Amino acid sequence: MKSVYYTGFLSFLMMIVFFSCREGEYSLEENAIVIRDLGGGTGTTTWTSDNTYMLEGKVFVNEGQILTIEAGTVIRARTGQGSASTALIVARGGKIIAGGASEAPIIFTVEGDDLQGAVPLLSKGLWGGLIILGNAQLNIQGGEAHVEGISIDEPRALYGGDDDADNSGILQYVSIRHGGTNIGEGNEINGLTLAGVGNGTIIEHVEIISNADDGIEFFGGTVNCRNIIVAYCGDDAIDYDMGYRGKGQYWLAVEDPAVGDNLIEADGGVDPVVGTPYSIPEIYNVTFIGRGNEIEDHLIEFYDNAGGKIANSVFLKQGKGVDVEYDPDRDDSYRQFELGKLEIKNNIFYEVAGDSPETIFKVVAEPGVNTDEQNAAFQSYFVSADNDVSDPGIEMENMKFNPIPKGNVYENLAPYPSDWFEKPGFKGAFGSYNWAYGWSLISNSGMLR
Repeated sequence: MKSVYYTGFLSFLMMIVFFSCREGEYSLEENAIVIRDLGGGTGTTTWTSDNTYMLEGKVFVNEGQILTIEAGTVIRARTGQGSASTALIVARGGKIIAGGASEAPIIFTVEGDDLQGAVPLLSKGLWGGLIILGNAQLNIQGGEAHVEGISIDEPRALYGGDDDADNSGILQYVSIRHGGTNIGEGNEINGLTLAGVGNGTIIEHVEIISNADDGIEFFGGTVNCRNIIVAYCGDDAIDYDMGYRGKGQYWLAVEDPAVGDNLIEADGGVDPVVGTPYSIPEIYNVTFIGRGNEIEDHLIEFYDNAGGKIANSVFLKQGKGVDVEYDPDRDDSYRQFELGKLEIKNNIFYEVAGDSPETIFKVVAEPGVNTDEQNAAFQSYFVSADNDVSDPGIEMENMKFNPIPKGNVYENLAPYPSDWFEKPGFKGAFGSYNWAYGWSLISNSGMLR
């Protein structure tokens, strides 16, 4: 028995030595490895599924470091507001390799979440979120910016550069839950922030659920995203700006019936507003479900020269449709429409803004600016671009729904602009196969029927 105790004690000492020698500060607490960053970041390391991890404060993967996370690993985060909030930040030149699997997703959640319902599904703002910073191009003066949500005194929080093929790593089968801590003055952290992230990064099968701010925000960059779920967030589902030019396919966004804003907020330049490159992503095969057709929120708002190409998609249950900003004194989003860089085509709308082209598509401007000509052109485009008002047959009852459509989503498809896109032969994020099933919280909580 003495040798058993001695061996156990020696193993314990070795674990203390191992974790205290890392570049961050590590300790064991309540059977979890607590991770704090004293400036050295995580180091190049692997988090394994046979351990549980507790993030405390702002933890960085520094430049030159690689954080690998095994499939099935659970990472919890301390609660805390303001300067005490918790987030995981991948700095420029750092990488995260989070390779989950459909049967073993990687989960980021809050402390106290037993994954069995201890944290209510719609709980928001309990910790920060996941922030990835890259070296891809922005349209801001000087070419780099400081990411929101992190102290201005933190030099590792800069992003942007000139490498659109930059590689920040991999996110596959990752679920990010209950984030969006308020860090002060109404400034919350997004569930997943992708700032200056390049298209060498792989992001597939990622869920952001019940975040207090936006689900995903793209600050410039070119990163592509496939099989994305954003559900029950407190602000926009998707927000892009500062010259985002990536691609997206198979996105599901579902709003919280009680709170939320736009399903997409599309902005262009910040400093200057007319900065280039413009925000012109290509987004195909989304299914977006709003808060109800009596709610005064938008499907999509385009402002500040933002464009984008959104096609072969299904939009449901929102009080307002697609607004495009017109400003006769400068380049604007309506100008992107005139140039063919803002396209909304071959989509299905149902129970959206009164279900007519005149109410779904609108051009908006400052008071006193006449938009009659622009509205006539944009609303005529609704029909010429093969958009349709019809029931896609997505069954819903309260918050529960079946994302597999039973209506006609198989005809009148727009061609795909590049070989990156799959060609599934249907509109919306789902055909006959439910790719969200099993690995996501929206599925395991019973919201998907």
